[in-house]
Amino acid sequence: MDRQAKIDRYDRIIAQLETLLPKSSDEQARKASVVALLHHKMNHFFWTGFYELKNNRLVASLYQGPIACMELPKDTGVCWAAVNSAKPIVVPDVHDFPDHIACDSRSLSEICIPYRSAGGDISAVLDIDSDVLNNFDDMDEMKLSEILAMIPV
Repeated sequence: MDRQAKIDRYDRIIAQLETLLPKSSDEQARKASVVALLHHKMNHFFWTGFYELKNNRLVASLYQGPIACMELPKDTGVCWAAVNSAKPIVVPDVHDFPDHIACDSRSLSEICIPYRSAGGDISAVLDIDSDVLNNFDDMDEMKLSEILAMIPV
């Protein structure tokens, strides 16, 4: 998908979320809807979901795709890198990322965006794996961050 087509698709998803999300004030329901919409509308989103930060642990939460690692080892992998740096991480090739956690060998590229609750604290990460290399770029980072900002109520 070329860059403009990807931007257009994200914009359509955002427009759909603008009508969908106000129907519930429940954060989990809103997150579930975001995950489902992204997973089914974006090409090559192989695994799409949240890892919740619970008692200093990252635990699988709402997701779509194959079975996930239920808990990620502390300070290891892309999700912990996003939490520890408090910024999005784009990984063009997961095999080049130190300490990458391979929950599924079909995953080739990844993006992870910290999720901030209504209070502003990082409470989860949105993790998306792709079955193609170099599937994510700065535009994915920008649009996914915009989408995450729509969730807290």
